[in-house]
Amino acid sequence: MDQAFFDAVGQSPVIAAAKDEQGLERCLELDDIRIVFLLFGNIVNIGELVRRAKAKDKLALVHADLVEGLSNREIAVDFLKKCTEADGILSTRPNLIRRARELHMCTVLRVFLIDSMALANVVSYDAARPDFIEIMPGISPPAIKKVCAAIKTPVLAGGLISSKDDVIRALEAGAMAVSTTNREVWRM
Repeated sequence: MDQAFFDAVGQSPVIAAAKDEQGLERCLELDDIRIVFLLFGNIVNIGELVRRAKAKDKLALVHADLVEGLSNREIAVDFLKKCTEADGILSTRPNLIRRARELHMCTVLRVFLIDSMALANVVSYDAARPDFIEIMPGISPPAIKKVCAAIKTPVLAGGLISSKDDVIRALEAGAMAVSTTNREVWRM
């Protein structure tokens, strides 16, 4: 497990997920935000976006699936490691998570719980050995509890988190932290 990421989650259980330039600027202004999930960018600017986050003493994780111009193959992770200062990646693809682990990057596997079959499959995703599994949407405390009981990997909750109550419910259900694009929640 990436200790720096784990420690940052313990210090601040709200992770800023920046989906555009304005969101990135806003979260970089907040001292309480320790981790930034970059949910935008392209192969030309992703290195600069990461460097800006790191210049503000933030841990920067890149959502590898959302960077324009990257493929869904393992070489994309090699690019992020070699050409940016990213601390890690987020992805829905276990193959990218495995490659990032080989490169000693922090990893977050995003899992969309859309039905009971997806919930049952979370155990198989644990085989990719991510540092964290992020459950989406993060507003379902019963689902978060089930996942936390079924796997050993620490759980994050993301998606549709829009209030302090959403954060508290997710944390009480067992999530270590929440990620959100909601700028108001970043200030809590």
